[in-house]
Amino acid sequence: MRKYIATEKKDTRSGFGAALTELGKQNKSIVALCADLTGSLKMDGFAKNFPERFIQVGIAEANMVGIAAGLANAGFIPFAGSFANFLTGRVYDQIRQVVAYSNKNVKLAASHAGITLGEDGATHQIMEDIGLMRMMPNMTVINPCDYNQTYLATFAAAKWHGPVYLRFGRPSVPNFTSLETPFIIGKGIVFEEGIDVTIIATGHMLWKALEAWDILQEQNISAEIINIHTIKPLDENIILSSVKKTGCVVTAEEHLKNGGLGDAIAQLLSEKIPAPIEFVAMNDCFGESGTPDQLMEKYGLTTQAIVNAAHRSIARKNV
Repeated sequence: MRKYIATEKKDTRSGFGAALTELGKQNKSIVALCADLTGSLKMDGFAKNFPERFIQVGIAEANMVGIAAGLANAGFIPFAGSFANFLTGRVYDQIRQVVAYSNKNVKLAASHAGITLGEDGATHQIMEDIGLMRMMPNMTVINPCDYNQTYLATFAAAKWHGPVYLRFGRPSVPNFTSLETPFIIGKGIVFEEGIDVTIIATGHMLWKALEAWDILQEQNISAEIINIHTIKPLDENIILSSVKKTGCVVTAEEHLKNGGLGDAIAQLLSEKIPAPIEFVAMNDCFGESGTPDQLMEKYGLTTQAIVNAAHRSIARKNV
């Protein structure tokens, strides 16, 4: 019997919004900035309760990042919010020069990430943002899996000193973690223990990894499910410990194969414990308009894809 069962469906951006409002009550150093997307990022609660600490920058993301860096210099803890596509690809240079290079205490809150943005299409569906951010020195990269974990991740980001990229999404997804589970930046979580294959998932794909666990159990395959919510710094110990036991790996993420979680783990394994690894991620392409479920199916980000990858990975270690 699986330990983690979904109790409801909620969007992860609402987890961020609720946490930000609560942080505003607890800490007067918390400030928020938004690029004309207050409702979409669920920052309206903070704006209503703390108007003196909220700045509506408008459609000027580069300016927003610069203002956030200045506020950090003044001792505030700024959360700058926009769609992931606009907050990374559009203003990469600004983040690099005024946030990461000088290690500013700025929190980049990126909503509507990944292919599950859906009908807005390829121009908005950034699938390379994790790669962009994790390659940047001093940047911490967090990709929580559900509402509760996003809520906790927002609090953790506020306490963490230095730049943070916090990634979340638009659609309602299963909410299955507990607010009682400690969220520690840089520390993964073993959701299910196993001995045959290690399945490491992040973000929306963690629920699909747990569904894959059910199917693999019925096939007498014991899968270990690990949630890596912090892609940088990567929890090397939890990954290496699991792979020493199982001997093979599957990674699952709503991101391009290049530059994401799987890429980071492949690099780690090549240096420490060479082992078969299979990737469930989007190949080298852009998305298109469609519902989240249609797009996840078309681009191979499914429960069955994880099951198939587990079989391939196990077969490779037995060659």
